[in-house]
Amino acid sequence: MPAQRQWVSQSVAIIEADFNRSADTHLIPLDLAGFAGIDVYFKDESSHPTGSLKHRLARSLFLYALCNGKLRQGAPVIEASSGSTAVSEAYFARLLGLPFIAVMPATTSQAKIAQITFYGGQCHLVDDPKAIYSESARLAREQGGYFMDQFTFAERATDWRANNNIAESIFQQMSRERYPIPTWIVASPGTGGTLATIGRYVRYQRHDSQVLAVDPEHSVFYQNYLTGDAQLTLARGSGIEGIGRPQVEASFVPQVLDAMLKVPDAWSLAAMHYLAQRLGRRVGASSGTNLLGVLLAAEQMHAAGQQGSIVTLLCDSGERYASTYYDDAWLAAQGYDLPALIVQIAATAEQGAALPAPVVEHFSRAGAQG
Repeated sequence: MPAQRQWVSQSVAIIEADFNRSADTHLIPLDLAGFAGIDVYFKDESSHPTGSLKHRLARSLFLYALCNGKLRQGAPVIEASSGSTAVSEAYFARLLGLPFIAVMPATTSQAKIAQITFYGGQCHLVDDPKAIYSESARLAREQGGYFMDQFTFAERATDWRANNNIAESIFQQMSRERYPIPTWIVASPGTGGTLATIGRYVRYQRHDSQVLAVDPEHSVFYQNYLTGDAQLTLARGSGIEGIGRPQVEASFVPQVLDAMLKVPDAWSLAAMHYLAQRLGRRVGASSGTNLLGVLLAAEQMHAAGQQGSIVTLLCDSGERYASTYYDDAWLAAQGYDLPALIVQIAATAEQGAALPAPVVEHFSRAGAQG
């Protein structure tokens, strides 16, 4: 067997052995007293070895690149990432003995940068969030490496039909609950790959579950869903790390979504703090974004007289954001005043009060499907 082919075979075996040592992530119930007969679950992706949902993506991307002949022994791997994907890819690069370079916005939290370097990765910071793609491609060319390009390959690197993807895992774990087929599955797009996997899987399995994507304030995905315009751009990046993009990514597949909601960042952060209080531990801001989608879905079900279940994702741990989203001085400096918003979110979750207008005014079921 040629040396390169033998190295690929050994590398795949290393990644598969790492997967075999890993348990699945927990499905955590969250009682919403305001919505009797509606059961809510958070799939805790923060329990992966690298602490986030992106561990699944990184594993799939490395296997995809290896089996497509893109990685070479000793050659660097470069990724454009706002943090969590880079942390996970640094982990897998270290498993294979490959150099890893993360190209990230300069605003990425120091905690994430520290985690990347912990796994042996290098951090290449850029001022313009939209420049991470071109800069990654340049580094790959100049250093003879490979640009992993999560935003292009996320939707195709994962086998959406099965192979223990996140959607299959959700339905297996729900099988003994009183409402085993979720009425709604809620997630927020970073690359869009997870939503693509879930949307395709429910169609392939012929489940009745609907898929709701929740987009943060500074992101183009919601508008792309409404208009189908793939050329949309924003001048700034998302204020919620890990989700939302300033341009439409190839892995975002609006046709597999049943609805979308766009929410202001302040409400995502307030929902994050409320969820952390309920769970007794810090969670990331994207989990707060997801909670707002859950509350809207619960409102819709309640108004229709439906009972059933809703599943969403707890994307990462809030410990990564101790110096930002959980720091009162940082929040004040950014102009966020959250206590009153937290009270309103609690009223919806615990008493069934209507969600405030700023949360629900950008909601659509039509999108690119219509």
